[in-house]
Order: sequence, then C-alpha cells, then structure tokens
Amino acid sequence: RVNPSAMTPPPLRHRLRRLLALLLACALLPASAPAQDVSEYGMKAVLFFRLSQFVYWPGEAPPRPVVLCVVGRNPFGGALDQIDRGNPGVEIRLSPPDIAACHMLFVPRSEAGEMSGWIERAAARRIVTVSDLAGFARAGGMVELPLEGGRVGIVVNRRAAQKQGFEFSAQLLRLARVIEP
Repeated sequence: RVNPSAMTPPPLRHRLRRLLALLLACALLPASAPAQDVSEYGMKAVLFFRLSQFVYWPGEAPPRPVVLCVVGRNPFGGALDQIDRGNPGVEIRLSPPDIAACHMLFVPRSEAGEMSGWIERAAARRIVTVSDLAGFARAGGMVELPLEGGRVGIVVNRRAAQKQGFEFSAQLLRLARVIEP
C-alpha cells in the first residue's frame, strides 16, 4: 500500500511551489545588495514575469504567449531580455505603440504623470496592471511593487482586479499586502 503523504506532488502543484519559492526569495532579497547580487529592478523584473503564473485569467486558460509590456522608459535594463530568452510562453514588448495586445502592463516611474491614464486604458482592455509607483494600487492599479526597507514588497488591489475578471492565487495573496480601497 502506498502512503498518500509520501507521494510526489502533481507536476502543477510542484511547479507552483517552485515558482512561489522563487517569488518569495526575490521579494525578500535586499535591494541594496552587492553588485554580484540581484538589483532592485532585477528582482522586480522576475516578479513582473512570474506574476503571470499567479493570475487566474478570465476564461478557461491563461493566454499563450503571455504578452508583458513596459510603457515609457524601461527601468529593467537587460533583465527582461535575459528572462525572455529561455521562456517561449512569454513575449516582452517595450514601449508598444498600442497596448491592445498586452496581457500585463508595467507602468514605470517615468510615467508617474500619466499613471491614472494608463490604469484607465488598461481597464478598457482587461490588462493586469503592475507598477512600482507609490500609491499605484490605491489609485486603481492591480499590483504595486514597492521598495520596503531594502526589500521588494507586493501590494495587491483585489477589487481592481476582480472588476476586470482577474483573481490572484492564494499563494500570492499570502505573500502580498492586500488593500481594498
């Protein structure tokens, strides 16, 4: 007889555990680490990329490929290119002329003056919005990645996401500070 607790977890569950561990490790790494360690925007690039795997998309299945877009000035440098190379299920677009093809949109600090406009445009297209702008989640964005005491935090506005038909996995919600403005 096989002991059910000794069985290997199903592949999806195991993959989610690994992704959650990576997400947690990235969120807890100090942003002011030495040069050989991951930079603040290196961590934020990994979080932005991995967030798509913790989103319950409206409809049956997540889009393939998931199109990640960054508007304005790209704060990630080459970090997104490195992530993009080994992941055929993801496409990254920098400064897209139209956000209609985007599934997730990162609004960097260079777009602070246009924050509410980007949130409105993304809402009209059902796009997950992510930013590191202070107050982004309270302003109606879905995910904010603030720097908190040398670490990258996660703030989730569930109400904004639910209005668009999105939900986030319980694993992500346990890691995040959830606000309901």
